[in-house]
Amino acid sequence: MNNLNFLDLGIHPLANAYLKKNELTKKEKKYRLKVNFNKKNYLVKVISFFSSKVMFNNKYPYRSSMSQTMLKSFARLAKKIKKMAKGKILEIGSNDGAFAFNFNKKNIVCVEPCNNLAKITKNEGYRTYNKYWNFDLAKKIYKQNGKINIIFSSNTISHIKNLDNVFKSINYLLDDNGILIIEDPSLVECLKKNTYDQFYNEHIYVFSFTSLNHALKKHNLTIYHIENITTHGGSTRFYIKKEKNKNCKIRNTVSKQNIKEKNMGISKMKTYINFAKRINKSKIKFIKIIKDLKNRNKKIIGYGATAKSCTILNFCKINHKYIDYFIDTTPEKQKKYTPGTHIPIVKKAKNINPSQTIFYLGAWNFLKEIIKKEKKFINNGGKFLIHTPYPRII
Repeated sequence: MNNLNFLDLGIHPLANAYLKKNELTKKEKKYRLKVNFNKKNYLVKVISFFSSKVMFNNKYPYRSSMSQTMLKSFARLAKKIKKMAKGKILEIGSNDGAFAFNFNKKNIVCVEPCNNLAKITKNEGYRTYNKYWNFDLAKKIYKQNGKINIIFSSNTISHIKNLDNVFKSINYLLDDNGILIIEDPSLVECLKKNTYDQFYNEHIYVFSFTSLNHALKKHNLTIYHIENITTHGGSTRFYIKKEKNKNCKIRNTVSKQNIKEKNMGISKMKTYINFAKRINKSKIKFIKIIKDLKNRNKKIIGYGATAKSCTILNFCKINHKYIDYFIDTTPEKQKKYTPGTHIPIVKKAKNINPSQTIFYLGAWNFLKEIIKKEKKFINNGGKFLIHTPYPRII
């Protein structure tokens, strides 16, 4: 048996399909969120797929630039890339330009399928292809720009079902001495921290080194360096070269990651069965804490109406009866309602009494940034509810 459906998170709406008030009575598009491990290719993936056009459209609500954490992370990486680059740079999934804007518009090419986000970089004069990444697009970019020296993609490759097409296209466009840099949520961190909210309809895959290395080998691509970074609750940044590129020596970070994953049992089904048991226990504890807080007449306010929180709330069946509202800085989410659970989303918290209010951290992966923002709330005794590595009040 090579396939194991190890985690069933129940029925879910599309994680970024926020609702207007007049849509609350309409039927939402829903699917069963099951997570699978394949022992042949080591991939961990959700098994219900939606077309890219359904998930990434002209109203896509996630904006990278809304987070200071992401802006700083991209700025640091851009500084490093400027020293490495010997030609043009391409970003797959450029979102609202949070990474691209660190570069001169002559030096970088953007690919962004969501029309509302592609307009942002286009309006700033950046060459932007408002298309889905595939081989046809790679050929078009080559004709108009030539070979690319550095290709970067953050939290995008894991959203694309056909990995063979992804890497075939990258291999075609990347020059022989070029570098591919990918960063995506880390399966190692997901397993360690019990962050089952990394799974939702857009996150088709959560990568390990083991699985990504297997997928890349078919296309003569090799991971030569790895950085473990803190963004999105723990991500892995992979530096990848063509096999024929002798300029990039394989570093010991690769063997270290390989050993770490072997020690964790990343290729063993038992690892995922045990993870699923922990998640089902986590659900019971999370629900108990929420109900206890409401029984004590506490006000619960969601902090960050994230796609991640959509997984938690729908799995645990926590709706607007338990959480008063969410606050979120993203304009595209404000004055709307969370998918499935119908909790209102506002710009700012209202009438906060720290002794009577608990913030539920939907955006727990930006905890350090939130602590800086909410010093007054914390200093006056305010507390947060978090689900990782286990549900508790902090």
